Amino acid sequence: MQTPAQPEPPLQTVEAAVRGLRGLHGDALDDAVYAAASALAAAPAGWEAISGAVLRIASATVRRCWEYGWQPADVVRLARRDLTPAETRFTVGVIAAEARRYAPDTLGARWAAQLTELDAQAWWEEDAGGDQAFLGGFGRRERLTRFETAACALGALRLLDSLPRIGGAGPLPGTAHVGAQATAAPPRMLGRIRALLAKAESTQFPEEAEALSAKAQELMARHSIDEALLAAGSDGAGEGPGAWRIGVEGPYESAKALLLDAVAAANHCQSVWSAEYGFSTVVGFDADLELVELLYTSLLVQATSAMNRAADDHHASGRSRRTRDFRESFLIAYAGRISDRLSAAVQDVAAAEARPEVLPVLAARDVAVGETAGRMFPETTSYRLKGRDAEGWAQGREAADSARLSGRPSAGRRA
Repeated sequence: MQTPAQPEPPLQTVEAAVRGLRGLHGDALDDAVYAAASALAAAPAGWEAISGAVLRIASATVRRCWEYGWQPADVVRLARRDLTPAETRFTVGVIAAEARRYAPDTLGARWAAQLTELDAQAWWEEDAGGDQAFLGGFGRRERLTRFETAACALGALRLLDSLPRIGGAGPLPGTAHVGAQATAAPPRMLGRIRALLAKAESTQFPEEAEALSAKAQELMARHSIDEALLAAGSDGAGEGPGAWRIGVEGPYESAKALLLDAVAAANHCQSVWSAEYGFSTVVGFDADLELVELLYTSLLVQATSAMNRAADDHHASGRSRRTRDFRESFLIAYAGRISDRLSAAVQDVAAAEARPEVLPVLAARDVAVGETAGRMFPETTSYRLKGRDAEGWAQGREAADSARLSGRPSAGRRA
């Protein structure tokens, strides 16, 4: 006696759909997404049940990404690079779904800031039905059919499902305690540095930008010394080095990674670039890490503006320099010269702060940072960048001389 086949539970249906996309590319992937999306849209369990299953699987997959070392900004950066805008927004949505599981006081400050910047909020809870209303609400927001919504969900889930282990950078959500975390730079000092760098970014006078940026680095170096001495003199062992991820996106990402490496090295940190994932991991003590990100962001703005002005001037004079070689050479030379000048500024502060206890403390911190970076990245590859456009190289060095600080980063490290 035969009985009707029972429909597959929605959770198994979605799991099978995601599993069937693993390792596929090109036309084979397109065909598999088409078939799987059609199956989800017409599943006997119903659209609402599929929605709940999708969100449940997505939340578990996102949690696994966090356990593998990824952070919200890392994931969305890859989504923006590899997925459609709608798939990227879906990714933000499922990150928000997983974030609901954590109490605010168990999120690290940096993690919480990433969620805020991404606007990762569970908007669908406003609709009746909760998680089962997610796909329907998303489809209405994006003006997508059920099939298109299912295809969008599968694209995002495939990316999340494919992410490998990369090593952690900070505590997992749900385990950090905000109240127990040490604050980095004092707000007043940070405010002064931000103000100086904002002026450096906005001025059209190279000499003024140079003075403002130099003063900002001076404040950073003095704060780093004070913070190191304070930690060394405390009764407890203090916090060891940590790691921050900083996005390094194209175009000219290799030159940008070089600039970040220069800023990190001048401020007692080490930077390792993961080109395939669009970020560098900077290892150092929290107070230094915060300032490295601040200064790098400002110098990148200034370098990009200077590069565009140089390219425009040459274009206006009849010699088109709007080429990749010109711009990349400009930024490589700029990063090299900035490294020299940043290092010189730090040495000037160290000479002025010639207290006998300073050098041993900073040296111990440098050793701790190096050991931590070595544990996190036991295998790295050194690389060198060479500008292909002589005029771009010359103008990049000239721009750095006119508006910033120090070192020689023609070499860096890559994971």
